[in-house]
Amino acid sequence: MPTLHSNNATIHYQTFGELSKPALIFSNSLGTQFNMWQAQIDHFKKDYFVICYDTRGHGESSAPQGPYSLDELGQDVIRVLDDLNIEKAFFCGISMGGLTGQWLAIHQPERFHRVIVCNTAAKIGQEQAWLDRAKLVREQGLQPISETAASRWFTESFIKDRKKVVEVLTQDLASSSAEGYASCCEALAKADLREKLKEISIPVLIIAGQKDPVTTVADGQFMVNNIKRSAMFEINASHISNIEQPADFNDAIEQFIH
Repeated sequence: MPTLHSNNATIHYQTFGELSKPALIFSNSLGTQFNMWQAQIDHFKKDYFVICYDTRGHGESSAPQGPYSLDELGQDVIRVLDDLNIEKAFFCGISMGGLTGQWLAIHQPERFHRVIVCNTAAKIGQEQAWLDRAKLVREQGLQPISETAASRWFTESFIKDRKKVVEVLTQDLASSSAEGYASCCEALAKADLREKLKEISIPVLIIAGQKDPVTTVADGQFMVNNIKRSAMFEINASHISNIEQPADFNDAIEQFIH
């Protein structure tokens, strides 16, 4: 798996498909790794040059002491593209990765054809709640967070029917870097793009989970109302919609970027 250095972090990434195809880069959610995109990798690698990376503090990427900032999360994506000599790509990010996508659409629009932001918001949650979670994780590790993650990520029926999938994801979370997770919580605490959405000029697709308790359809609607060239697709899923409804998720992306 290739690595690169970006703002005091080592970023690991993986590519799938042929470099000659259009580039499509995926950005994971808080507490997950790039393997969360397996259903998208399998689907898109035939027609696209698929790039997946572990957000700093996650997976095989390093977890330097934080706090991190949304600027750093966005710049890491640009470094990955630079490392691959890719001038312009499609971008898809979920939850925290969706905030990264909004930052990129605001600050680096020339590097992207179109941006897809999923199960996200211009501001996710409240600052103090994120700071409290960062403190808890540094003190107690990720086990307490991992024990309740499934109920935030998936619907009850998915948790019941797909036990193995849920188990793997929660185990990945439990074994992650507490410092990396906490530092990303601190980035989310400060991230607020509500006033900047009107600056976005490139086309944006917002995928909103109808059963998402974390980032709601109303959060998606706020983005649609404030981004000029945007559309919203509602998906019958909770927060990790690409895993819960991969076929509908992939279709929505395909229609948007084709």
